[in-house]
Amino acid sequence: MNSSSSETQQPMSAERPEPRAAAGAGQIVLAATPIGNMGDATVRLIDLLQHADIIAAEDTRRLHRLVSALKISTTGRIMSYHEHNEQSRTPELLGLVRDGATLLMVTDAGMPSVSDPGYRLVEAAAAEGIAVTAAPGPSAVLTALALSGLPTDRFCFEGFLPRKSGERAARLSGLAREDRTMVFFEAPHRLEPMLRALDAAFGPDRPAAVARELTKLHEQVLRGPLRELLEWAESSEVRGEIAVVVGGAPESEPEAPGDHVGAVNDLIAQGSRLKDAVATVASDARISKRELYSAVLAARGATP
Repeated sequence: MNSSSSETQQPMSAERPEPRAAAGAGQIVLAATPIGNMGDATVRLIDLLQHADIIAAEDTRRLHRLVSALKISTTGRIMSYHEHNEQSRTPELLGLVRDGATLLMVTDAGMPSVSDPGYRLVEAAAAEGIAVTAAPGPSAVLTALALSGLPTDRFCFEGFLPRKSGERAARLSGLAREDRTMVFFEAPHRLEPMLRALDAAFGPDRPAAVARELTKLHEQVLRGPLRELLEWAESSEVRGEIAVVVGGAPESEPEAPGDHVGAVNDLIAQGSRLKDAVATVASDARISKRELYSAVLAARGATP
């Protein structure tokens, strides 16, 4: 990966060692790694890499590149831990922690277990009462959200959408009325069909942002309505890691009682009494019976 900083000065080691859960017991530490810029590596991450008994890495080759970029060395045992072996390797790792080891869990970039391996390990550790803590740091989800210019007070992370068009459409249909800001991940070669599906599900005017190569030399954040972003993707050769942030559904205008007069009249035409028809429609529409009754009379030119 290209980084906006070609050299990184090694910070001083953390002054305090990682806490232990209890005498003789080990613990698991989930540590966030840089998502692009090596300068974002925390002092605590560097200390953990140097001193952890075991390092479980999503990709051991990327771990070695990270360690080399930080100009440090590891002393612990390095083990692979990814989506293809996490189910079988989790019991082995937990056994080592039970024997007193400090296990450091890292992924290729960002925070473990967030759209990356780590969830199974934490779930199993929690079930056994094994101590788990975190060394927080860079996060593509939060970085994209913060740079999007969209509301950040309430948001949800939806990860990668299904690749098949039908499954993707079904997922987005369920999110059409989501009023929180939504954060998605997507591969660059699938960005165009993804934006087209978002445009169809949420409407062309829904505000959104495409964040590309976050914290790297060629970082780019485009903001605008979905249709505008789709047109950009159609005419561009998109590269790099992508996060898409979409504004939540706007609040719908409250329905006025007068909007339901026709429904009341339909029930009356079918034989219902005015009072019963008003009660039925008001209950279904969740509006005031009194206001609906007044609206019906007003439409007839009568006085309530």
